Amino acid sequence: MVLRLSAGSADFETAFAALVEARREADEDVSLVVREVIKTIRRDGDNALRAYTRKWDRHDLDRTGWQIDRDDLEKAFRELVPDLRVALELASRRITAYHEKQLPTDSEAVDDVGVRLGARWRPIESAGIYVPGGRAAYPSSVLMNAIPAAVAGVSRVVMMTPMPDGVANPLVLAAAYLANVDEVRPIGGAQAIAALAYGTATIAPVDKIVGPGNAYVAAAKRMVFGKVGIDMVAGPSEVLILADGEANPDWIAADLLAQAEHDTAAQSILVTDSPALAEQVERAVESMLATLPRAEIARASWRDHGAIILVDDLAAAVPLVDRVAPEHLEIHSVDAEALAARIRHAGAIFIGAYTPEAIGDYVGGTNHVLPTAR
Repeated sequence: MVLRLSAGSADFETAFAALVEARREADEDVSLVVREVIKTIRRDGDNALRAYTRKWDRHDLDRTGWQIDRDDLEKAFRELVPDLRVALELASRRITAYHEKQLPTDSEAVDDVGVRLGARWRPIESAGIYVPGGRAAYPSSVLMNAIPAAVAGVSRVVMMTPMPDGVANPLVLAAAYLANVDEVRPIGGAQAIAALAYGTATIAPVDKIVGPGNAYVAAAKRMVFGKVGIDMVAGPSEVLILADGEANPDWIAADLLAQAEHDTAAQSILVTDSPALAEQVERAVESMLATLPRAEIARASWRDHGAIILVDDLAAAVPLVDRVAPEHLEIHSVDAEALAARIRHAGAIFIGAYTPEAIGDYVGGTNHVLPTAR
């Protein structure tokens, strides 16, 4: 049963603070393992990469290859079913168009004593992209990280992605082809991050490392920061939905579960001023869970970290949203624009019932690499 809170109850502040501050990351301390991996990569280079890849991904780099050829990337793209190929192309076009509008321009000015001052923008020379390769494929993460690098003019983009049992994910390879990634390496984990940061005989180091990963990857990024730039160390993902009584409960339930199915540590929260909607959404979630392919993951996320919060009115919910500072915020309300204007802390805001978070994750054009609540 999902957590239910009411802003009017005497213990609300205590319960809400506990929800916001609750630890969702795994308790496992991975720092000792990651520190040893980084030390070994720095000392043994390619030999260490060979050993770690055999141990954890169960394939031999000397047999499967240290780099996936451009021809193999193109083959993966051409062999996709037409719908997937069209979807990737649409996402690529929209992401490119949006990020081209973000390109900064050089500036120059003369101050009041006649001194000419200016700023120049130049791309970094190389970037490393980490793309997970576990239970779920992340072709969208390839596009969201590689396309901005290409738009910026980064000269060399290297993608690291694990290849369990020597089998590559065709969607990830297809996305790398579409995004014109320069090097695709079938290497994952903390060892991939260490190789990008320090380099080996085969893999030249990069200037910056971006992309999501598990606890080991996140810890490795944190440890190599300073030697190399990183995007961020993101925590578990979350969505918060603000909704009034006019909202569609089935749509809200679907969007809550779209986040919950990512990861058992993901968080989905509904904040509403309608008790009736709260009941309808909870029932809809339970109904949909019975049909989801990733129901086990979504159910654990919803049970352990989900919440439905009742407030007197949505305007009063704005401070609650800012305290959560969700990665994704959806607003299903007749005054969605006005509410959005008042929000200070959210990674991305999806305004109106026809703007689900999934649009931003895949084809909206804005980037899905966002700061999380922690």
